[in-house]
Amino acid sequence: MLAEIITIGDEILIGQIVESNSAYIAEQFTSAGIQLNRIISVGDNPANIINALSEANQKADIVIITGGLGPTKDDITKAVLCEYFNTQLIFDEEAFTNIERHLKYRNIPVNELNRKQAEVPENCKIILNTEGTAPGLWFEKDGTIFIAMPGVPFEMEAMMKHQVIPVLKKRFKLPNIVYKTVNTQGAYESQLAEILNKWEENLKKNGIKLAYLPSPGIIQLRLSCEGSDRAILTAKLENETEKLKKIIPDFIYGYDEDTLPQIVGKLLIKAGKTLCIAESCTGGMLSHLITSVPGCSDWFRGSVIAYSNEIKEKQLNVSPDTLCNYGAVSKQTVEEMANGVRHLLGGDFAIAVSGIAGPSGGTNDKPVGTTWIAVASSEKSISQNYLFGNDRSRNIIRASLTALNMLRKIVTIHSLDIRYKI
Repeated sequence: MLAEIITIGDEILIGQIVESNSAYIAEQFTSAGIQLNRIISVGDNPANIINALSEANQKADIVIITGGLGPTKDDITKAVLCEYFNTQLIFDEEAFTNIERHLKYRNIPVNELNRKQAEVPENCKIILNTEGTAPGLWFEKDGTIFIAMPGVPFEMEAMMKHQVIPVLKKRFKLPNIVYKTVNTQGAYESQLAEILNKWEENLKKNGIKLAYLPSPGIIQLRLSCEGSDRAILTAKLENETEKLKKIIPDFIYGYDEDTLPQIVGKLLIKAGKTLCIAESCTGGMLSHLITSVPGCSDWFRGSVIAYSNEIKEKQLNVSPDTLCNYGAVSKQTVEEMANGVRHLLGGDFAIAVSGIAGPSGGTNDKPVGTTWIAVASSEKSISQNYLFGNDRSRNIIRASLTALNMLRKIVTIHSLDIRYKI
């Protein structure tokens, strides 16, 4: 089963937006056992869109189209699809009812442009949009399935995950491909590859593929295998995952969809503890990651963004002598920041981060990327120095994730009531 993806929009071709839909669709296809043949992007030009559709019809069994289904004049996909499939737009009551329901929930009145979104090509099946107003469109021609979906990522993702993929799985006999993702933090890619060399060689003998998926601060190890018996495949991957736990226990924080903030939250809830934060160079990113977790109010007390030395002194009780003698980016300062915010906000644990995010501000002793992170409790403070690199945005992400992982290790060991050393 071969598939192609066509993303539509001038904004993609001129670099105005970063196109992410195709990555999500590709991931869903791969998980379902559908092989992706090609991904192309086309501007808002009818002739070019029709050419892309014609080429895809010759090469693929399934063609996914995203973009251009909105209510404005630059959204031309429906009109082009009518031309390609030799049909016309008709008003669809079910689609309009869905639009009314969605807008009513958001207290938005229905206007004429919204009504026009309920006009769909006559010879297609509609896919109701649970997250927005533009319906998806399902066509079939010459044995090829064409599915057009909105370009808004969260609308497309819900449609793809809950409606498109289930129908395709039900309709076609797709191969069993099983995945297991091991999420790691604290190691760089070549370091992991060196540690896992022998283990990785054995994977190949057992018909298991391994992919390294690096991002700032995180490396995911994706295991996959294909076969007829899903239970056997799952057991093979679980067996290899257990081996990994023994090889790199300090680096693994979770699996599949687990995130560091989620894992930290679960550990704190289990331990009956709370957290507060003092941020400097991360500027609120660490708090943002935490508050992205539903229910974090059960364990997160709050934070102070102490960017200036004045705030460090007045709000967190960092000694002026400490700042003068050691600087804002130092072991002494982050430990005082952590203890200061813990006393101020009343958390059982506290994280403090201070660093030189860049691109300027570095010195020979403290180059750009130098970051001190401390974790404090009523018993002790533990701090660590890191050198992340020279890119500001990546440094902020890496510092935030590294801080969370430091806390994860400490809370885990704290729960076991044994000594821990970073």
